[in-house]
Amino acid sequence: MAYVSQTQPNSFFDRIGDFLVSLFNSIDLAASANTRIAEMEKLNAKTDEQLSEMGLRRQDIARHVFRDIYHI
Repeated sequence: MAYVSQTQPNSFFDRIGDFLVSLFNSIDLAASANTRIAEMEKLNAKTDEQLSEMGLRRQDIARHVFRDIYHI
């Protein structure tokens, strides 16, 4: 049994739209990464006592900052 699939080639405007979506996704990812790095630097600058008051240990900073991505 043979399967034949015919697909219409993407139009020029569809390809431009796909490119813009991927561009905006990249920009959003970069902005999110910069925010997370800034938060990690801010937490790393705190003393162990300050982190303890927040309920954090120094080794848990990365897990805390990326908790919504890794679900750890």
